Amino acid sequence: MAKIKLTKTELKAQTDALKRFQRFLPMLQLKKQQLQGEIAGIAAKAEAVTEKEKSVRRALESWVGLFATGADLLAGLVSVKEVRVSHANIAGVEIPVFDGIETDVKPVDLWETPAWVDDAVGALTDILALQSERAVLQRQRDLIAEELRTTSQRVNLFEKVKIPACRENIRVIKIAIGDEQTAAVTRGKIAKSRGGDSEDREGAA
Repeated sequence: MAKIKLTKTELKAQTDALKRFQRFLPMLQLKKQQLQGEIAGIAAKAEAVTEKEKSVRRALESWVGLFATGADLLAGLVSVKEVRVSHANIAGVEIPVFDGIETDVKPVDLWETPAWVDDAVGALTDILALQSERAVLQRQRDLIAEELRTTSQRVNLFEKVKIPACRENIRVIKIAIGDEQTAAVTRGKIAKSRGGDSEDREGAA
């Protein structure tokens, strides 16, 4: 740790720094709370998406047996061509926002395939969309969690290092300046006393 100068100039610098840290800390704490809230919100959305996917899968149970007999037909029937995203800014963090997917559907002969294939295409598309949305939500969470880690480090730095250090520096400098002022007064009294003694001796002579 660098040694501080025990001067009035340094006292002002430390006082200004303390005020600056105390002004920024509440903003950082507010940002930290906002990021924590966003992460909780994303977790809730991801859970809702997972429940929707489970619901879609449950809806297929009535004809899931057909999947076994038509496994070759369903393999690669629907694939994701593109995941569409826009972007938003959350507490200074740019995150992707899920807008939907573009899919490729494997061509099939409608005359030679069972009727349930159309339902399978719809269900598989829904499942792929929900999985893609969950992946985007995970990316959102990762980005915000990284910002939260950085913000938390800054909050801790201000709370546990910068502000206490400034307060201690101010205390030390004030003591040193006080001691110097006391010493100056004492030296002045001594000098005055010696000057008086000299005048007395001269008068006696």
